[in-house]
Amino acid sequence: MRTISIAALAAVLAAVVALAVVRPGAAHGSAAPSDRTITVTGTATARGTPDTAVFTFGVDTDGATAKSTLAANAAQMRRVIVALVGTGIARADIQTQNVSVYPRRTDSGAVEGYSVSGSVIATVRRLARAGAAVDAAVAAGANETSGPKFDRASRSELTQRVLREAFADARTRAETLAKEAGASLGDVRRIEQAEAPQPVPVGVYAEALTARTPIEPGTQQVQATVSVTFGLAG
Repeated sequence: MRTISIAALAAVLAAVVALAVVRPGAAHGSAAPSDRTITVTGTATARGTPDTAVFTFGVDTDGATAKSTLAANAAQMRRVIVALVGTGIARADIQTQNVSVYPRRTDSGAVEGYSVSGSVIATVRRLARAGAAVDAAVAAGANETSGPKFDRASRSELTQRVLREAFADARTRAETLAKEAGASLGDVRRIEQAEAPQPVPVGVYAEALTARTPIEPGTQQVQATVSVTFGLAG
């Protein structure tokens, strides 16, 4: 009985070893196709018309003392703000950007007076009034202006659209290449956005506005690039 048990055990061990030798090869053969991938890049571009403009209006004031110069600058800035509000800009869209006081010195280093700079950022949501806002601010005493910086209140919608189109472009490219390789497209393995899409001015196409200072919004272009890795089947 003892000899029979040893022989039977030896036969079982031999079968297990044989199975272990066969299974890795079979597993490797079945897993290989699922490891095949293809990575493509898709791009898309969309255009939209800006509907807001951001300006910076500032006042520089010189005076004998810091206190008097600051007071004079503040009075002038208040006039600028009132003028901007008078063109239809909401106070919530006017924000102080900077107030600075610094001495003016002679070549020898002695203080000969003070200079004060103040500025506000104004968001114009009705572009037809943008030129009028510039004119009003300058007439009220603003001696520094910069802008406009155009934007869209619904920029996120444009960004989402261009990302969807970029992904669709990537899928189309991948399907074409997979077909040429005799395979079919599988699931998405990885998605990378090359860079965050930002609006870029394209050119001025709008008609000139009726304000004395013409402000033309033109159009903005948003471009997106995505890299997508798909699995391959077949």
